[in-house]
Amino acid sequence: MKHPSLSPVLRSRAIRISTVAVIACVSIFTANHIVHADAPKTAADYQADPAAMLDAYRHVEAASVSDAIEQLLHQKRYMSHRMQSIFPAKFAGTALTVKLVKQENHDADALTGMLNAIDSGGAGSVYVMQVEDGADIAGMGGLMGTAMFARGFAGAIIDGGVRDLPQLKKIGFPVYSTGPVPSTSVSHYKFGGMNIPVDCDGVRVNPNDIIVADQDGVVDVPRDRAAEILVLAQKLDNSEHSMYPFIEKFHSIEEAVKQFGRI
Repeated sequence: MKHPSLSPVLRSRAIRISTVAVIACVSIFTANHIVHADAPKTAADYQADPAAMLDAYRHVEAASVSDAIEQLLHQKRYMSHRMQSIFPAKFAGTALTVKLVKQENHDADALTGMLNAIDSGGAGSVYVMQVEDGADIAGMGGLMGTAMFARGFAGAIIDGGVRDLPQLKKIGFPVYSTGPVPSTSVSHYKFGGMNIPVDCDGVRVNPNDIIVADQDGVVDVPRDRAAEILVLAQKLDNSEHSMYPFIEKFHSIEEAVKQFGRI
């Protein structure tokens, strides 16, 4: 910018003042933008935007979700140590429930409903299956897992066994189950229904509940309280993650607990 009527000194000073003013305006705009972008969402925000809520659940720890449920609902909604993943995994999604009823049969269509359930799901679904007395029965295997993977399922939770682990690991489809077994449900089970309440490792899972799973285990989040549970879980996560560097710096977990109120 030229100032033909000004002396060189005044011209230089005017340029500096203009530059500072521009930087100040840009800084204010940037700061306002950052504050707006980083403003935490409320339960009402998540309630109004289910997709954002589900995405946020993918970034919180199962332990914090479990703690939030215990504090808000005074309930145990986590599955036991029996429910193990076939490889380290972390995911969250919407429950699509299936029940298999133990019954010897020679009906070629006895399990057709189970396959229909898979083909009815899509991106973000979590296949949650109750297999009656199924610890030594594979509720699913490579074919079903490949179909779920192709349809964009987030993962599967099987209260029973799983088989074909090489294929499931090859495609990277996460499955929690009571353990690997080589058996089949064909001729031993019948389809008992889909999108109905199921008992999965002692936890009642309703269709459309949110399932959160990571290396600590599996938690079922009731859909009608999911937004407020998420907000509290995020706060618990933030507190715990802030405590790690505090403990490392001051070498005291007691002081960290006093400071952050989290253990």
